[in-house]
Amino acid sequence: MNIPLSDYLMLSAFLFAIGLCGALSRKNAIIVLISIEIMFNAGILNFVVLWYYKYFDNLTGQMFAIFAIAIAAAESAIGLALVIAIYRFYRSVDMDEIRSLKG
Repeated sequence: MNIPLSDYLMLSAFLFAIGLCGALSRKNAIIVLISIEIMFNAGILNFVVLWYYKYFDNLTGQMFAIFAIAIAAAESAIGLALVIAIYRFYRSVDMDEIRSLKG
């Protein structure tokens, strides 16, 4: 069974839209981080699918995907560390309380 490229790209766009909606509409900082990870995964899916359908030469798509996974892991670690530090100060991970840090 051969799945067309457009189906994969539509799935990726759908994942990105879900992540964007979650990142913009939620008040919980951990859910926002999860939504950002979903958006990263949509981009990684594009890299792998375009490599599979020969839109990249050699292993370029896979290398981009590996670098994107490494960046996503670093972003998650730093973001979670910030959320923990803010939780220790405010005793909440509500984004409205975090916005009061602006000054």
